Amino acid sequence: MKEGTVKFFNESKGFGFIKETATGQEYFVHISGLLVDAIHENDEVTFELKEGKKGLNAVNVRLAN
Repeated sequence: MKEGTVKFFNESKGFGFIKETATGQEYFVHISGLLVDAIHENDEVTFELKEGKKGLNAVNVRLAN
């Protein structure tokens, strides 16, 4: 699992971006990739990556312990 911080998440549109802690790389996240009810800006999360239509997407996103 990768670790990162929610940089931005628009709840009404159901998408946002997560910045990976180790690399600084940013990944698109869609609400369908969440394993929790909601994420918010600056939340610490863990996630996996999956190839999407426009590159790698964050999936299996959950709040870090």
